[in-house]
Amino acid sequence: MNLDALLEKIQNAISQNISSKKIGVAFSGGVDSTLIAKLCHQMNYDVVLLTIGFVDSHDIRFSKQVNDLLKMPHHILEINPDEFDSISTKIHNTIQTDNLSWNENSIAFYHVAKLAQSLGLDTVVTANGIDELFCGYNGYRDAIKQGNDAVMELMNAKLDNEIKMMKQINHVCSEFGIKIVQPLLSEEFIKYAKTIPIDQKITDSDDLQRKHIIRKLAIKIGVPELSANARKKALQYGSMIHKTLLKSR
Repeated sequence: MNLDALLEKIQNAISQNISSKKIGVAFSGGVDSTLIAKLCHQMNYDVVLLTIGFVDSHDIRFSKQVNDLLKMPHHILEINPDEFDSISTKIHNTIQTDNLSWNENSIAFYHVAKLAQSLGLDTVVTANGIDELFCGYNGYRDAIKQGNDAVMELMNAKLDNEIKMMKQINHVCSEFGIKIVQPLLSEEFIKYAKTIPIDQKITDSDDLQRKHIIRKLAIKIGVPELSANARKKALQYGSMIHKTLLKSR
């Protein structure tokens, strides 16, 4: 397990894809966003953590807990339930798909972009790509039962979906003059991450934690254990957007 090589590749992806020195980082407190925030900070970017969610949502509570340890500038936007239906309708009309995940993520990043604009930022960095490349999703537990080829097939499908979805999200966020940057979805990093052995990402179908090499790297660079060992909670669930959108339909 070569943590130094992985660290260098992530640092390269960050420096090659992020030109602004002052950046927002979409931040839930989970291992992926905390790793990216910590590395950007260590690389002398001026980092502002951005968290969105409904009042008392998991992401708002957990991000505060983690940042009590990180101590970075942190701003939170609580989603206004009175505006939610009109915003979700507008976004659905903009991206023109009934794909629930795309709509939920676009709503989430719409609010992230709104928060970023209010703080005078023009760039928001995300950790998108880690779950796809390092077996973060629960679906990888089913795939591993069928072997490594099935894992790679799922990975390629997940990556294809994520790259297309992030283009739509950037379209939505352009309303606020915000660019959403995903350094770990760059071609070079994807190519490298696929060479990392699958057993360093997921062990078997009972592996509830997954992303093992990412978690080890997170600990190595000083990410709090509270975050490094946290189980995955997708943005749309942690922010309560999924639950609210289903109710409003």
